[in-house]
This record gives sequence, structure tokens and C-alpha cells, in this order.
Amino acid sequence: MGDTRIQTMEEFASASGISRPTVSKYFNDPASVRNTTRERIERALKQFDFRPNIFAVNQNRKLTKNIGIIVPYLADPFFAEMARMIERRCIDAGYWPILFSSHGQRQLEINALETLRSLKPAGALIAPLGRASDLDAVRKFAEDVPTVTFDSNQEIGEVFVGSDNFQSIGLIVDYLCRTGEPPCFFEMPPVNPNAMKRRSAYIRAMELLGQTPEIIHVGEHGWEFEQVGLKEGKRLISERKLPSNTVLCSNDRIAIGLLAAAYEMGLRVGRGSGCAMRVAGHDDHPWSRFTCPALTTVSQDYSAIVDTSVEKLFAIMNSGSKQDSREETLFEGKLILRSSA
Repeated sequence: MGDTRIQTMEEFASASGISRPTVSKYFNDPASVRNTTRERIERALKQFDFRPNIFAVNQNRKLTKNIGIIVPYLADPFFAEMARMIERRCIDAGYWPILFSSHGQRQLEINALETLRSLKPAGALIAPLGRASDLDAVRKFAEDVPTVTFDSNQEIGEVFVGSDNFQSIGLIVDYLCRTGEPPCFFEMPPVNPNAMKRRSAYIRAMELLGQTPEIIHVGEHGWEFEQVGLKEGKRLISERKLPSNTVLCSNDRIAIGLLAAAYEMGLRVGRGSGCAMRVAGHDDHPWSRFTCPALTTVSQDYSAIVDTSVEKLFAIMNSGSKQDSREETLFEGKLILRSSA
């Protein structure tokens, strides 16, 4: 073929003198061909400097090795960490993860589902937007593609994996009540079911302890949680309207904004002498240990949620059939004590 660069597997098979089916079999699974054949193919790959379009190879399979991952907001370090761990698990299992962020927008979530469908995924791991989702569109996708949902429980897919909000919120409410003034609750914008569940869990935990729930309501509806915590926190502090000097935030990102508000307003946060208030969060956001003071929070079990989500998806994919009933797996949180409360 002279100096002409080999572009396709057909050209590679012809140039190397190896049959096209054998070459294809090698690229699908190198271990599926004899050792002598594999060595011959690998020598030819070096000789002709050929790199196949693995994506095209993948798409030509009846069942691809593509795994779709959709998260609602990749700028959120919680979802970034979850997506990183899921990608790693899929790669280690020999799959090709394809990651999308909905950026908090319904149409972008729909676009991601449509794009994924065109890529013929073997399965999908989805954290739905929640309140902003077109639930019919997500359910239709999950009917056609093996799907496991995580974080946001929306009665979609065959399996949901997430955190037990009632256990984790109850855990930190109990701690805060035992160690100081009972906490008020700084809610997160109602972007997904976790917002309502954590608020309900706080109310129940306070009532079980014989305390009166106090909730800081927010009017925001977006995903800029730190800005919500900063803006509303400064207002409440300046107007002296905080219901308690202990504030439990619905998630760590709200708490990070509130810590910044307290600093700007000249209030010292912590549990030592001279501290004006305590602040706690939920999630164990990857940056919460680096705030000042370091944030007391409840950790979600990232590894368990990711491992179980991926394992459940692979089991559904391998079974080739639908489950009789939808399965939910919830993991307990762990109290993480730091300096803020």
C-alpha cells in the first residue's frame, strides 16, 4: 500500500493478511484469539501504525460497551466526585463511560437522554434533576435502557441507590441538641426530593427530642447553593433573625455560604469559647474539611453508593430481563465532627 495510511479495519486486515472476522474478534476481546494470532496482529499494528476507531467498533456491536452517566450539576463537587468514581468503576469493568451534565436545566437533561439513546448504551446511571425533570421522558428512556438511578429518588428505573436522609439528619440533630442550643434548619432550594426529605427528617428528629423545629425558608430555586447561603445568611445575621445560634444546613454547600456570611459579618463560628454560632452541614462535600473552621457534617457513603449502583446496573444488563419490582437501597450516613459545631 506504499506510504498510504491505513484508515479502516478492512484495509488493516488486507495489509496484514489476517481475515477481517479475526481482526474484529481481536478488537472486541484480545483474549478471544489464539496467542500466535494475537501476537501477529499486534506486530502488524506496530508495523502499520494502525489505531482503530474504537467508538465505531463499539457502535457496530449489537450490545455496545457504552455506559451513560447523567448528573444534574457537574459543578457541584458532590456530583463531580460521584461521576469520577462511577467512571472509574465502569472503565475497570471494560466499559466506556459517557458523562453528561444537565446543568440544572430540563431541556439539557432531555438532550442528554436523546443523545445517549442514539449511542445505543448497554445501560445508564442517572441522578435525575428532580423537580425540573421531564419525568415522562426519563421514564420512557428507562423503559428502553437498563437504568439505575442514584441520589434523587423519582420512581424511575429498576433500582434506586442513595442515602437514608432520615437516619443521617436524625444523627446530626441528636448530636447538636446534646452539645448546645437545638439547631434551626437552613433548607436548600427545592431542586430535588432530597430537599423535602431532609426538611421532613429534621422536623421529625426535633419532635422526637421534644424540641420545636425552626426552619429558614429560601425563595431561590437554582443550584447556586453557596450564594443562597451567603446572601440569606448575611440578611438573617444583620437583621438578627436567626432562630438559633446553631444552624443545621440541608447540605454542605449551603453551609459553606453561611460560613462566608458569618465571616463577613464578624461572627466567629465554632464550638469553643468566644464563638457566636455553630454551623453544620450534610453530605461531607469534598471541600468541607478545608473550610475555616472545618465543617461538621454527615458523610454520605460515596463508595457504597457508587459500587452498589454499578453492580446493580451490571446485574440488570447481564440478566437481559426486567425485575419484577423496583428495588431501593439506602445507606446510612456517618457523623463527621470538625470545628464548626
